[in-house]
Amino acid sequence: MKNSEIARRGLVLLGCGKMGSAMLEGWLAGGLPSGSVWISDPNPSDWVQAQGVKVNVDLPSNPAIVLVAVKPQVMHDALPSLSKLGNGNTLFLSVAAGITLSWFEDMLGEQTPIIRSIPNTPAAIKQGITAIIGNAHVTEPQMREAETLLSAIGETVRLETEDQMDAVTGLSGSGPAYVFHMIECLAKAGEAQGLPSELSMTLAKATVAGAGALAMQSAEPPSQLRKNVTSPNGTTQAGLEVLMNEETGLPPLMARTVDAAARRSKELANG
Repeated sequence: MKNSEIARRGLVLLGCGKMGSAMLEGWLAGGLPSGSVWISDPNPSDWVQAQGVKVNVDLPSNPAIVLVAVKPQVMHDALPSLSKLGNGNTLFLSVAAGITLSWFEDMLGEQTPIIRSIPNTPAAIKQGITAIIGNAHVTEPQMREAETLLSAIGETVRLETEDQMDAVTGLSGSGPAYVFHMIECLAKAGEAQGLPSELSMTLAKATVAGAGALAMQSAEPPSQLRKNVTSPNGTTQAGLEVLMNEETGLPPLMARTVDAAARRSKELANG
């Protein structure tokens, strides 16, 4: 990033809470000069102010990227101050849930290059996954720039259509909460079998974290990894017969869960 277009023209970060700070830390570690970063945030943290970036000062006239990281409910108040940067070659990259490309085009100008993205909370430890989609005015180099920036917090994937954003929100955007609840449920189930609560929670956390890491690193699909653990008529098979029941088990429950979150995402996007 040291000699990139972003370093030369500058990057504006609108909002620098947990997500923005996680990204900023990654960019600076990756070589982006602190003097190339402008932060606009009414309550910047002490950590942000200590990074040598420009905080709440006049913005550059033609930055390479404006990364919009404010909460959706304050977007109406925060974004108009940047409208003068619209309809040019400044790329706007949003990490705000539920705010559509057309909404940004209405606010910034229909010729504005805009990328919408959906990261998830493991981004805070650089283990996130972010889905992105650009409007018709985003160039391939700008898509790659966005991917470079977002790689500071984990993996990125490109979507084919904006309609897929609702499904992404229901799956990976909200998904960490489902997994956290699964950890809670596993721990409670262990307690019900006589384990002390602290030990049961330790086992549940490590089991989910280890299985997830194995799924990411293995060349085998999760279905095969599951089979590898399952001995005929063994303990795992007994548990899976309950969990995999097509009527009362995890498959229909997970389908309803993701569907509910995706439908809510649609409702929020439609106001």
